Parts: sequence; structure tokens; C-alpha cells
Amino acid sequence: MKSHPQNAKNPLILRYFRLMDAFAKSDDERDFYLDRTEGFLMYIDLDKGSEELEAVEKEIESHPDRYALIPKMTFYEIKKFMEGFVHEKVYDIDTKEKLLDIISSKEPRDHFLEFIYDHLSELEKWQLYYQERSRIRIIEWLRSLNVHFVFEEDLEVNKGLLEKVKRSLFEPKVPKDIANAREALIVKSKTYYSNEALNPRPKRGRPPKQVIKVELEPQVSVDIYTQVPTACRQFLYIPDIVSAASVTFSAKFETEEHLLSSLRGSPRHYVDERLAALSERLESLRHLSSRLTGNEKGFGLEGIRQFPSLPRPSPFKEVKAEVLPVGKTTKVETAIEEYLPKKRGRPRKEERPEEFMPQRRRRFSIKKVSRIKSPKKK
Repeated sequence: MKSHPQNAKNPLILRYFRLMDAFAKSDDERDFYLDRTEGFLMYIDLDKGSEELEAVEKEIESHPDRYALIPKMTFYEIKKFMEGFVHEKVYDIDTKEKLLDIISSKEPRDHFLEFIYDHLSELEKWQLYYQERSRIRIIEWLRSLNVHFVFEEDLEVNKGLLEKVKRSLFEPKVPKDIANAREALIVKSKTYYSNEALNPRPKRGRPPKQVIKVELEPQVSVDIYTQVPTACRQFLYIPDIVSAASVTFSAKFETEEHLLSSLRGSPRHYVDERLAALSERLESLRHLSSRLTGNEKGFGLEGIRQFPSLPRPSPFKEVKAEVLPVGKTTKVETAIEEYLPKKRGRPRKEERPEEFMPQRRRRFSIKKVSRIKSPKKK
């Protein structure tokens, strides 16, 4: 291997979700490094042999400008992440108070995640918030190192062409298609050094029409590194992470599946909220039907279960309907009237009780009174 690595001819193609995962897991017991020459990540696993650890440590010390240690999240930063989410994204007062109590207690990070994964309405908001804040933090760190980079998840370049660009990273003369791709990468890398990269503004204008979102698995290219030293090959960190949902805020668990299986000691399977609401409605309908079957005698339906296989009348045949006499009701109607509230208003004449019946006016006999004659004046 050459002692002085060559200079890359285009910005480094980095995997954002890998960096996001490395930032979450970097702590006092684990060290992650970014190669500024080719863009690969290293995880210094202490479970390796002593010879391998001494060799990679010597390589890192001999080239301090090439390998950058990924910063470790402090307790203040972890608490700031959680408090920012509670104050900006949580609107329910009870949920907000509960989360603030968890943040101020012992081991807030794990208890916070346990509460979030118990509430599906807050889980999606937390994943989006965590992804946005982590993106800003990673861009700030890369800008402080003066690294020219692009995130592969943001590119719209063909997968095969992108692999060609990776193979020819240090070649000055390349075909026209690779040269055009390099120019597109250079233009894209400038956007990460703009003010909008650290302060993303909401999009203005009319919102797009609601279309059924088809979730497709993102396509990523193969990892191609040609300048990896021999001492660093066993420490390459290349997990297959293609979405933000696979990256957890926890430093203890490797994947989301491990986190879910550890919560309360049993694996959890989360379903869509619509399916949960539908199952609750079906359960309420079953409960209602069981109550109705128990009151068959009260509704006059006790004979239905005796003949469950009677053929139903065809819709094309004439069905004779039973005509009830006026004023006569069935047993079902009378039973329903007992449970339904009565209508407000003045009752009908035939429904009025006797005590509310209007009394007849008494006929008074008219008496004739003779007119009083005034005395004549003399």
C-alpha cells in the first residue's frame, strides 16, 4: 500500500443511515472512525485480538489527518434530543408530562424509547424528528472537517453508474458518462454547505394531491473501496441499513428488532392504527351480537335457531307480506319501544293519561237582573 493516499477526483459518497447509526452507538466503550480519503467507516471492536487492535491503533496514530473520530453523544445532547421532541412534536398534555417525567428519571434513554414504542401515534413523529436532527448534526460535523461529500440516499444516479464512479475515484481520465456523473456529484455537494442544509425551510405553495404512497425498498450500490489498509480491513463497518426506521436512538441494541424484543422481555409486533381500530369495531359487534342472541325470547326470535338451514326466498319470486291490522304492533316493536327513549313534545290524544285530559268547561246559567231605577228629581 502507498504511504500517502491519493486524492479523490469527486466528492466522497457516504451512506447517511450508516453515519446516523454510528453517531447513535458511539460512546465511551465504542469508537467509530471515518476515512476522509475514501469514505469508509471503521468500528474498533474490542472483542478482536490484541494483535489486530495494536495494528489498527498504530495505523490511526500514524495517519491522524486521514481518520476522524466520530464524536460521542454526551448526556446533555441526549437529553436535548428528547426534550426538543417533547416540546416541538408532542401535543397531548398527559403524554408530554409523562415523557418529561421519564427524561428527568434514571436511565431516561431506554425508558423514553420504551414509552415511544408503546404509542404508535408518537413513534412515527419521533422517527422523523430524530432523522432530521441527526442529519443536521452529521452535516455540521462533516463541514467542520472540510470534507466534500454527498449522501448516497439523496442521489438520483443509476446504481450501475454510481458503482463505476466508486471504482474510478482516483483516476483522472474517465469516460464521458462517469465525467458527467462527477459533475453532478460536485453540484450536489455544494448544497450541503449552504445555509438551507442546516436550517431547512418548509416548502411553500399548494400541497400536493394525496396519492397512495407505494413504499419501495431503496436501491443502494455496492461498497467499493480500493485504498483500505490491511490493518483496517477487519474493522470495516458496513451494516445493511437502508431506512431511518432501522436506526434506533439506543446505544445498547444493534437493530430495531433487538430493541423490540428487549422491551418488557417479549417480542412485539406493531400493526397499523387502522387495523387496530377495525379490530376494536369487530369486537364491539361481536359483543352486541352475543347480547342480542341472549335476548331472543324477549324479541320473539326464539324460533330462529331451530331452523337455521331454511332456504331464503329468491329475490325474483313474489313474496307475500303479512299485513297487520291498524294499531297492532309486533313483539319486536314493543320490545324495542321499551329501550328506546320516547320522543319529546305533546302526546297524542289517544296516548294522553286521564289526569292530563282537559276538563270540560262548566255551563253557568245566566241570571237576569232588573235595572235599578233612579228616583225622579222634583
